Amino acid sequence: MTPPDDFDPPIGVAEQLEPGLRRIVAPNPSPMTYRGTNTYLLGTGDLAVIDPGPANPQHLDAILAALRPGERISHIVVTHTHLDHSPLARPLSRKTGAPILAFGGATAGRSEVMQMLADQGDIGGGEGIDHDFSPDETLTDGAVLAGDGWQLEAIHTPGHIGNHLSLAWGERCFTADHVMGWASSLVSPPDGDLTDFMASCARLQSRDWSVFYPGHGAAITSPADRLSWLVTHRRSRESAILDALQKGPSDAATLAAEIYTETPAALLGAATRNVLAHLLDLHGRDLARSIGTLRADATFALR
Repeated sequence: MTPPDDFDPPIGVAEQLEPGLRRIVAPNPSPMTYRGTNTYLLGTGDLAVIDPGPANPQHLDAILAALRPGERISHIVVTHTHLDHSPLARPLSRKTGAPILAFGGATAGRSEVMQMLADQGDIGGGEGIDHDFSPDETLTDGAVLAGDGWQLEAIHTPGHIGNHLSLAWGERCFTADHVMGWASSLVSPPDGDLTDFMASCARLQSRDWSVFYPGHGAAITSPADRLSWLVTHRRSRESAILDALQKGPSDAATLAAEIYTETPAALLGAATRNVLAHLLDLHGRDLARSIGTLRADATFALR
């Protein structure tokens, strides 16, 4: 699924999406962030800022400038600890006095398998992690936040990273980088876990949603279709990997080059990490095995 060509929002401008919700796109476009990180301002009066974004003074000024008379920031909610989402939380908190809320620090929510791989020290990963992040208050799964005319429910959706939260706002959901409006998510072990990612997709699929507000890209007005596409996309990648392994043992980099034939060279490294995530998931499900130690460059074979 390719990004919509018509999503080209003004950077640094608070755009009204619906009553009580505005979006400011940060000035950090890239092949991994599309037009930039979406920062959301929820409510009137006491506002929640969802994903303050990267450490960028211009974006901080844009958030503060968006406040209308009688408004103040009462909550700063961080969906996960990637450098394009969380670093501005602390400067914004110092400016406003609002507490920072999140599931936890950089390794919170990591599965036992991924923690074991991280402890071995040879699985790679760690791309773009905000290791210095620490919330003032933790949001556990199912926790409810409320402000001036708004209420959010925290839904733990690990997969893109272990500490990832989605935030239900009635029948709408802020899906951050779990379900994005322009591409599928990067899942790079040990921070990313494809087994968890697919379970989180199933969890979101169990509820009825009217719209998803993602961390990058436009609002998703057909959430069920988007989730179905995301699951089908992952399953098709899995099938391609299993088909390739039918020919003989291989590693993530070789498989990525064989499968991601239309991926730009600049993104082939990310594709390799996604393939590794699939291989580790297949290993955990006893459909493939590592020949030797589980490593980033390990060779895998079918069971």
